[in-house]
Amino acid sequence: MMQTLMVKVEAAPEQAEALHETMHQFNAACNDIAKTAFELRLANKIELQKTVYYRIRAQYNLSAQMAVRAISKTVEAYKRDKSIQVEFDLDGAMPYDQRIMSWKGLDRVSLLTLKGRLVLPIRVGEYYSDRMNRPRGQVDLIFRNKTFYLAVVVDAPDASPIDATAVLGIDLGVKNIAVDSTGEVFSGDAIEKTRRKIDTIKADLQQCGTKSAKRHLKKIGKHESRFRRDVNHCTSKKMVVKAIDTSSIIALEDLSGIGKRTTVKKSQRRKHLSWGFGQLRQFIEYKATNAGVPVVYINPAYTSQECHVCHHISESNRPTRDDFVCTCCGSSADADYNAALNIRARVEANLPIVARIFAQLQAPNIGGAHARQFIGG
Repeated sequence: MMQTLMVKVEAAPEQAEALHETMHQFNAACNDIAKTAFELRLANKIELQKTVYYRIRAQYNLSAQMAVRAISKTVEAYKRDKSIQVEFDLDGAMPYDQRIMSWKGLDRVSLLTLKGRLVLPIRVGEYYSDRMNRPRGQVDLIFRNKTFYLAVVVDAPDASPIDATAVLGIDLGVKNIAVDSTGEVFSGDAIEKTRRKIDTIKADLQQCGTKSAKRHLKKIGKHESRFRRDVNHCTSKKMVVKAIDTSSIIALEDLSGIGKRTTVKKSQRRKHLSWGFGQLRQFIEYKATNAGVPVVYINPAYTSQECHVCHHISESNRPTRDDFVCTCCGSSADADYNAALNIRARVEANLPIVARIFAQLQAPNIGGAHARQFIGG
């Protein structure tokens, strides 16, 4: 499995200045190339390189490989939306490949700049150190919060799968981020309070409309993103630890495209669309893969309307959003907990098949990325 590690570059002031100058010239070249690509409607890297290569090298004082990387970065961005001219921030990420960078052990890296090669100290945490001997392809030089980082893609080997004997069903929702089949609720009033506070501040700033308000709005957006990411990391970690402790498979609903398939009241749209459920599922999957915990995706149809006791399905079983009362057998439960039990039951009913599928996934040339293809339904 591929992972991206953020490695801090501890550059001295004069080294940081050289990196800044190189990054600014590189992204200025990208903007120049983007203008040409848009005017010529040219998204072919080879043809665009024939058109701009020598001019870009001379005008922006870039090395041969830097010019090639600038053309590649521009083409990749332009291909995503050919209807607009791409514009790059001068502090945007700058890709480095093996021709213009090299590792000098675990404590230094050599980067090419407009002022020549710089050998820079880097800080690699203990968690990263055993992965840094498996870098793959190019890295990105990133400037964030007045600090330079290298985004390094590494090949992290999957852990040996655990001997799973049970299933941990997890229902993802809006009021509660998640509820599992043991009854544990992941979310709560503190998270909802923070979301409402951020929404109120953002609404006031949007209404103000001044330059200062827009800068503050951007800052608040970054704060919200960090908050959401932290909560999703902590939540997914707790789920995976519980699965390990109970020797369980993690069972989730396949909610791909759920935003397009479902509708909510206008007053609930912000709440429905604001949380990163896709990010949470991604975190669960990669943490589980690292720990050797199988992850199963099931068809989400009727999990919220089905009774976990008698399996009667009806819209009337949900008198309110939070409550489940079966109109057939009369059993009642929290609605999210009932859905988590149904998710668990659907996987338990097919546990031998699931075990056989994951055995196949351990065979040569078959990876965990195929789990959704084999198991999803």
